[in-house]
Amino acid sequence: MAKPNPRSANGHRRRLLRKRVLAAYTQCALCGLLVDKRLPAGDPGAAEVDEIVPVSLGGDPLALTNCQLTHRACNAKKSNTHSGPLPPPRSPRTSRAW
Repeated sequence: MAKPNPRSANGHRRRLLRKRVLAAYTQCALCGLLVDKRLPAGDPGAAEVDEIVPVSLGGDPLALTNCQLTHRACNAKKSNTHSGPLPPPRSPRTSRAW
């Protein structure tokens, strides 16, 4: 039998934590830009609550000190790693071959 997802094991506490994070922060913790909290959930600029230490790596999903506000796209780039500033975007490589 599969282990239950720790984020949804206590849904009420997780929803309260999400409300606290959304109320407390206005900037994305990864890129530093403002987060528009009115955007729908599927939008890349939508607000998401991210765990600094991912649950899969032993982080507590219900600790306020382990949560931060991010854009959906920034959270996807971070993936399953510890947070830190995102690297600057790389310029595309251009071929010199004619």
